[in-house]
Amino acid sequence: MTRSQRVRALLALTVIAVSLYIAVTVPVRLGLDLRGGTQLVLQTRSTATTDADRAATDRTLEVLRGRIDALGVAEPTLVRSGDDRILVELPGVQDPKKAADVLGRTAQLTFHPVLGTAADADDDSRSLPGRSRESVLPDESGTPLRLGAAALTGAHVEEAAARFDQQGGAGWHVTVGFAGAGRDGWARLTGEAACHPPGAPERRVAIVLDGKVISSPQVDPSVACGTGIRDGATQITGSFGPEEARELSLLINGGALPVPVETVEQRTVGPTLGARAITASAWAAAIGTALTSLFIIAVYRLMGALAAVALLCYGLVSYAALAVLGATLTLPGLAGFVLAIGMAVDANVLVFERAREEYAARRRPSARSALAAGFRNALSAIADSNITTLIAAALLFFLASGPVRGFGVTLGIGVLASMFSALVITRVLAEYAAGRPGLRRRPHLTGIATTGAVRARLTRRDPHLMRHPRRWLATSAAVLVLAASGIAVRGLELGVEFTGGRLIEYATSAPVDADRARAALADAGFPRAVVQSSGDSGLTVRTERLTDAEEAEVTGAVRDLAGGADKVRDELIGPSLGKELRRDALVALAVALGAQLVYLAARFRLLFGTAAVAALAHDVVILVGVFAWLGKPVDGVFLAALLTVIGYSVNDSVVLFDRVRELTRTAGPTRQAASTPLPDLTNQAILQTLPRTVNTGMGAVFILTALAVLGGSSLTDFALALLIGLAVGTYSSVFTAAPVALELHRHGDRPRPPRRGPVPAGGFRPRHGADDRGRHRPKPAGTAPS
Repeated sequence: MTRSQRVRALLALTVIAVSLYIAVTVPVRLGLDLRGGTQLVLQTRSTATTDADRAATDRTLEVLRGRIDALGVAEPTLVRSGDDRILVELPGVQDPKKAADVLGRTAQLTFHPVLGTAADADDDSRSLPGRSRESVLPDESGTPLRLGAAALTGAHVEEAAARFDQQGGAGWHVTVGFAGAGRDGWARLTGEAACHPPGAPERRVAIVLDGKVISSPQVDPSVACGTGIRDGATQITGSFGPEEARELSLLINGGALPVPVETVEQRTVGPTLGARAITASAWAAAIGTALTSLFIIAVYRLMGALAAVALLCYGLVSYAALAVLGATLTLPGLAGFVLAIGMAVDANVLVFERAREEYAARRRPSARSALAAGFRNALSAIADSNITTLIAAALLFFLASGPVRGFGVTLGIGVLASMFSALVITRVLAEYAAGRPGLRRRPHLTGIATTGAVRARLTRRDPHLMRHPRRWLATSAAVLVLAASGIAVRGLELGVEFTGGRLIEYATSAPVDADRARAALADAGFPRAVVQSSGDSGLTVRTERLTDAEEAEVTGAVRDLAGGADKVRDELIGPSLGKELRRDALVALAVALGAQLVYLAARFRLLFGTAAVAALAHDVVILVGVFAWLGKPVDGVFLAALLTVIGYSVNDSVVLFDRVRELTRTAGPTRQAASTPLPDLTNQAILQTLPRTVNTGMGAVFILTALAVLGGSSLTDFALALLIGLAVGTYSSVFTAAPVALELHRHGDRPRPPRRGPVPAGGFRPRHGADDRGRHRPKPAGTAPS
């Protein structure tokens, strides 16, 4: 064993051991869509006196943190997003209305002197003309009161607590204690009120929360005029229940929000939905990995078995990386984790196919030398194809939002882990096995001593696929027009993330026909509701933005129709956020295509980069068009699938153009001359890389099919989009990208028209500094430049 082999083996063992320790000791943090709970996105709003800038948002976040702590939510998450948004995650909270009410209330608490009753009820809730510091508000019974300017605010309160008075009969009430200047202010306020006779309105003190009188108690007759209550304590009484008293006390303790907040996004997921998603994804991962492993073992024999072992190590390393980074595993992220298993096969297939070529091209081949050459020569293609996928993952992380961002994290971690698995773990195992004496005597067991069924068939037939590239372009154009017509004719069924509104998913006790549910909701006053069946006993309702009362009506109609239904998911997206997410999706798509073009142009030639991006645009339009024809929703999860298709699809083009570049440099195993026409080189590159494309695609198909069948309704459309993208991307890399490159090359290499002027005999003008045979000759001394 050489020194480099020992270093790789030691590195592989170290990483596996550390990953195993982390996997056992550090749990992965699950997102709300997997463990259940409520997620809110709050946006701060400016007032006449305070701007909703970064500082105000930070102060608001701290107030909200105190309120959530008082609610007793376990492991809440509050982070600022941008300058004016706050992301709140409340695990286990299934009542989003209560959470939104508690968090969204400004909680401006003030204490006012009562100046008397208003003349009539029409003066309710307005400032009195000429007395801007006085206002009229109805008390608890609806009697309008004239209130003076606020004498105290919530900032003067030291502590508030919910109490139950059994002996006095006051029931549930809130005790309030003042501190510092608040103690003196309370004594002064109650002392002035005590100067009025008992029963007079002026003897009352009004306690106002967010512009509403919540209590207006009379000052007790035992309190002397001018003295007031000097112990700095009072009670807020009213018809409070236990929950209302506790909520009021935590609002007072938390303090007022510096600026108002508005709920622009709300997601609620039931715990059963997350548990089912985890179970379904686990089964999909297990079955997909087993089928993929069996396939690569059947194709590559012993090397395939070693690659299957490396796949298991890949799963361990990826899981440990998620845990140690503290990344949140969401449902799309879990799908990305499963998908990356199929992508991890790609690097192994590239190496093994290259090793087969090296083995067949050598006079005295050995499995060990062919493997070493395969790892060395496949490195550039592996690096290029994985970097393009990492670009897509980075765009998902920085430009997406919510659970889709988690998909970008797991996809990026999966790509890096797959490269380590293939280039280090697989290499250590393969080189060790190839060096055993038994395998040296029986090289056919390694799986690289044969060319494989696909390559053998292509070698026998030797088709020239690029003889008529325009025919392939015409076929691609026809499919493109058909897909685009779906977008034009049927339009896109934009998800609630992009339109704004509310999406509610129900688990019904009996199957419900979508048309009957649609009719029932129309009778209930929601004729524009979009109803879709999901699974055997699932129903999804998407509407414009609903109030909580309207949501209760929709839920009641569904329950009456189905004989019972449980709400398992509830998403609310404000119109402003929907517009912003639509814009961000288009920006992400444009940046993805531009980033791929820049990277491919820098890594190859602009010609190849342009061809690859043209094929990507072709794939994007077809995938969107197919979803338009099928009437499938185009939402955030679809955007994740689309960007993944962009990264995944470009892999085939990268591998193809990497081989074209290699053949152009005459560095490939066939040693073709550099003067071979580009169409012939491209055709040769296609035939050499097609076995890799087929075998890699089959590995991904097993994984995606398992996700589509077993992943449940939440992942079916995601897996379907990737399956369509995989098929279209495999086709376009050969029959769209390559023909586009050839056409660009042909137009770029057209002969330039000859210069004007007399042409010498023979029909050619000798260039300056050359004789009539084109050979260079020195310029005579003193000759002026022509």
